[in-house]
Amino acid sequence: MGKPILYVPGLWGLTNVTVLASLSILRRVAKKTAEYGARILIPNAEPLVMTATQEVVKEAYLEAGRPDLYNERDIFFVTADQFGYAAGCDGIIVRERPGAIFLLGVFAAESLILAETGNSIGAIQIAGTTSTLQLPFFVASCDYTLIGEEMLAAASYLSKEPVMLGSLKGEDVAKIIVTLLIVVGTVLATLGFTKIIELFSTG
Repeated sequence: MGKPILYVPGLWGLTNVTVLASLSILRRVAKKTAEYGARILIPNAEPLVMTATQEVVKEAYLEAGRPDLYNERDIFFVTADQFGYAAGCDGIIVRERPGAIFLLGVFAAESLILAETGNSIGAIQIAGTTSTLQLPFFVASCDYTLIGEEMLAAASYLSKEPVMLGSLKGEDVAKIIVTLLIVVGTVLATLGFTKIIELFSTG
């Protein structure tokens, strides 16, 4: 399309697991942009996240065999102020008119501002966050939304790191066990086994 890609990692720092998941997804996105020769813009609200995104993108471009396309100036710090950051990202969206916008990270009240601006220019938008308060805004205004744990699962799947995949599988097994216990408990309670359970529990 001859248009850049905008990747917005959100407001929080590197201590947040959602931001770390976003960096794993960024690695895959950056590798694809390098393969296709597209430009990727990454505005940051945290200086440490900016440094991390620069390193992730640089490594992705090296892996893709296109280190010549890497431009450190396309990954920059905007401001730590919430609405100042939203205004800065909106300005980039309106000026650069990206073909795709990734909103992956921790977002607050600025989520709808960013998503609506992206929607107004007709960009394909992929959003993801673990913040339940912001998910409805992303679902309403974005083409695809990673809901809650889906974002962490996507990061594990894309990174292929054994520790991340192992923790994901462990969580899935634990969910299955808890679900089965709830179903068995419900069936027993429905069939009237509560009195028998009370007799055994009292001795």
